[in-house]
Amino acid sequence: MRALVSLAWGRLATALLLVFVHLNLAAALSVPRYSELEARTRADLDANTVRRELGSRLSPGTLIFGPSDGKFPAITARWNTFAPPQIQVVVQPASEADVAKIGDQVQYCNANGIDFLATNGGHGNSASLGTFTGVQISMAMLRTITIQPNKKSAWFQGGVYGGLVTKYLWERGFVTTTGSCDCVGLLGAALGGGHGRHEGLYGMVVDNLLQLNVVLGDGRAIRVSPTSNSDLLWGMKGAGHNFGIVTSFELNIFPRGPDTWHYHNYIWTGAQLERVFTSLNRLHNNGSTPVNMALNFGFFFMNTTVSTTDPILSWTFAYRGPANEAEALLAEFNAIPSVYNEQGDVPYNGVSKVQGNAEDDFICQKGNKRITTTAGLQVYNLTAERLIYNGFRARAISHPTLAAGAGILHEGYSTAGVGARNPADTAYPFRSDHHLMLFNGVIPPNDPVLEELAWEWANEVKDMWNAGQPTRTENNYVNYANGYEDLETVYGREPWRLARLRALKQKYDPQNKFRFYNPIVEPREGKGKGKGKGKGKGKRRSFQG
Repeated sequence: MRALVSLAWGRLATALLLVFVHLNLAAALSVPRYSELEARTRADLDANTVRRELGSRLSPGTLIFGPSDGKFPAITARWNTFAPPQIQVVVQPASEADVAKIGDQVQYCNANGIDFLATNGGHGNSASLGTFTGVQISMAMLRTITIQPNKKSAWFQGGVYGGLVTKYLWERGFVTTTGSCDCVGLLGAALGGGHGRHEGLYGMVVDNLLQLNVVLGDGRAIRVSPTSNSDLLWGMKGAGHNFGIVTSFELNIFPRGPDTWHYHNYIWTGAQLERVFTSLNRLHNNGSTPVNMALNFGFFFMNTTVSTTDPILSWTFAYRGPANEAEALLAEFNAIPSVYNEQGDVPYNGVSKVQGNAEDDFICQKGNKRITTTAGLQVYNLTAERLIYNGFRARAISHPTLAAGAGILHEGYSTAGVGARNPADTAYPFRSDHHLMLFNGVIPPNDPVLEELAWEWANEVKDMWNAGQPTRTENNYVNYANGYEDLETVYGREPWRLARLRALKQKYDPQNKFRFYNPIVEPREGKGKGKGKGKGKGKRRSFQG
């Protein structure tokens, strides 16, 4: 049954470290004017050339290899192949000593007109990634964790990921804020916000960043902290992918708390939809979820062992504490007739496995082409959810192949620690969103008809979610964004937010080197173009009730 819990999981957090898009700004724009970069990657770029020209600047542990190397497919594999970057050569620092050499790699790329892309888990989803061609700087081997003497923080190298961090700290008596999916890079999630199971107590990952070591686009290494380059610290907390390569960072850690967490997984039929969402709204109480009811998520997807025409509702709850406390809060859900349910108690480092998002679970599999849209909500709208469900059911009948690869994800966190922070203190803008939503459609790689149908469905679902909250603006979590959204819906509608981000961009990355991941400056022409043909847009309707 764990396959049921994990199938069709949306991307819980995007984990690319730092990525960038080619922009084309006209003089008439009111945003800062960056030096224009031409697409001039060298035609003779290959691993042997880079190894010969760059290798002498790097320590012996650094690896340089290209497509002919057996390591290349795994290190360049992506969670979503919809718009993959075109990697010509991989440079992989392999030890602590190599970290300081990343500046040399950046300078080499600049001197030779080569675009560079720093990566970790390869979970970035933005269509803007598809415009990249050049050198991948892989952080995957940089995974040292150093707990500080005061036991209140730890330094993490840029290549650590959620499952590694959770296991390492738990075994030493600590926890920290991470994303909810074990395979996603911790830093990639953090630079865009970082929702996870401890945010009710401690806030998002971004709220616990203390300082970062950053390599800028010109190769200079700087410390970003409250006392050094402090203006950039604000921008790194929510839009950090736009400014530099983070080689290491310091993050708050906390005593690990109860020895076990309680989990309860359910499967309901569509007939119970209204009861389920009514109970979810009561549990969350518009942002007043009990702090120990850390995370529940659920999704609509097909399970033909239950029905060949009706999607199921699969839900999982994780509670920080004992079963009796959790089950008292879950009494309403236990009263809803279910097709299946299971519960139990596990240590925190086992919660991801029972919820279906551990490293070896289906959700972490790479190499699938995914069509995605996202939305941020405060409460669930029952009318919208019923319409979304009915739309899924109709496609299960008319296009079973399309329906078979789709999952419609609903995430509900305990958000007290998120809402307690001043929204102006970080670039992350959407602290009043209590639910993260994701349409995730897995489709065959070469089926343009099915892709068009998937985009139509994805935008229909997104429009219905937004129509269900007609008094609120459309919000799109940057780590889930597909790259076709308006900037204001990703980085915040207050004019001062984008103005401040653009000023930081002009100061710290005036050559716009970091431009391949949901960039904070849009091109004057071609907005919304590219793969998907601007399908992130759609009309909003309004549902009441």
